[in-house]
Amino acid sequence: MDRIEAVTFDLDDTLIQYRRSPGEVLRASFERLGVDPMFAVEEYYARYDEFAETCDSMDQLRSDCFAALAAGSGFDRESGREVAATFSDERDQSNVELLPGVERVLTAASRQFPVAVVTNGAADAQREKCDAVELERWVETIIIAGHETPPKPAPDAFERALQSLDVAPGRAIHVGDSLDTDVAGASAAGLHSVWVGHGNPENVEPTYQVETVEDVLSLPWLRDGSTGSR
Repeated sequence: MDRIEAVTFDLDDTLIQYRRSPGEVLRASFERLGVDPMFAVEEYYARYDEFAETCDSMDQLRSDCFAALAAGSGFDRESGREVAATFSDERDQSNVELLPGVERVLTAASRQFPVAVVTNGAADAQREKCDAVELERWVETIIIAGHETPPKPAPDAFERALQSLDVAPGRAIHVGDSLDTDVAGASAAGLHSVWVGHGNPENVEPTYQVETVEDVLSLPWLRDGSTGSR
């Protein structure tokens, strides 16, 4: 593998997590409205990127997505929008926290390399999350795919991040929890990859696989610090 000169990270479920999961907030929203569940949170996850590509804000994304999910389950679209409005009232985008070990990983990485975040999502929500955990302490560039570029796994967001860091793709590595968006997208852009996950990868092959973000500290390009400099 080429000498690593930059690291990019996914955001949600790689670096940060909500203190209240989307599933908890969705259940609370149905309960507040006094309605039976219209759709499962997994359906929301499955269509998130589809709507992130066309919506400018998280509220719009959720409203359009929930309307479509409600209609697909036999409810009227306006009922889905009411759930979305209640969800937005329940959800606080700043109520996030770094995952265990992330501070150590980001500190080690930023001491050796320029660091960027490449994330899918609505721009307002992703910026608020980044601000809430003060990612600027470690991160030089934040690219919000689906807003500034097509969403991952399209290579555009990775390419823009590396242009900002002035690093060639073959000398960068991306860390993320999704094979479909992070590993596939990094590969399409020519980056090496670290998949944070369990099980056997299918269809795409990460350069490295670890079980937790903290395990990134054990990887040779970061562990000894000999392959990077600032």
